[in-house]
Amino acid sequence: MNRVDIDDVIEEFIRGTPVLIHDSSSREDETDIVVYAGKIDTDKIYLMRTLGGGLLCYATTEKVTRALGIPFADEIYSNIPTLRPLTEKRLSYGDRPAFTIWVNHIEATTGIRDKDRALTIRKLHELTVKTINNSIEDAKRMLATEFQAPGHVPLLAARGLDKRRGHTELSIALTEMGNAVPSVAFIEMLDYGDRLPADKARKLAEEKGFLFVEGSDIIEAYREWQGA
Repeated sequence: MNRVDIDDVIEEFIRGTPVLIHDSSSREDETDIVVYAGKIDTDKIYLMRTLGGGLLCYATTEKVTRALGIPFADEIYSNIPTLRPLTEKRLSYGDRPAFTIWVNHIEATTGIRDKDRALTIRKLHELTVKTINNSIEDAKRMLATEFQAPGHVPLLAARGLDKRRGHTELSIALTEMGNAVPSVAFIEMLDYGDRLPADKARKLAEEKGFLFVEGSDIIEAYREWQGA
């Protein structure tokens, strides 16, 4: 099977076209629909929800969340004695979760509607832009005044491909290679009772005119990019 051109993937991704990423058959063996958060809108949320069916998430880098004073969720729970034992377990693929907090933007209606989640993700993108532009105090004020928690959009933090190879890190790697804001939205693709098999996801990508890429191809391209 021919490898997709990563440069094409990055270009389409930053332009706002959904990209389908399969992590690995030896990890979750899942395909996620990934969209650059700088291009998110209600139509894309509807597409992700109806074609994907999993959990719709927003992600940036751990550097951004740490600058904002947002810890990982397992760090929060580990400080609660009754919940600490839960954080000591791992699912089959072994990684620590990338989850931090769950939020709504304060102008959302209920938080769960397509238009609400599009709004929240757009505002999280703005928050990330402020943070990476070193407007940290402004970003912290925005976080404190414009968001409500808990909400309906989980905020994930990429730990880096050297530590973790999930969709959080793979999609953020695309933004880094594209010299774009590290800001993405994604959702798992599900079938009845299980994940959507990669061959079905690839076929769906072809039908919809989206690009399908293996996580291993992103990792290889990212290594080459780092060494450039």
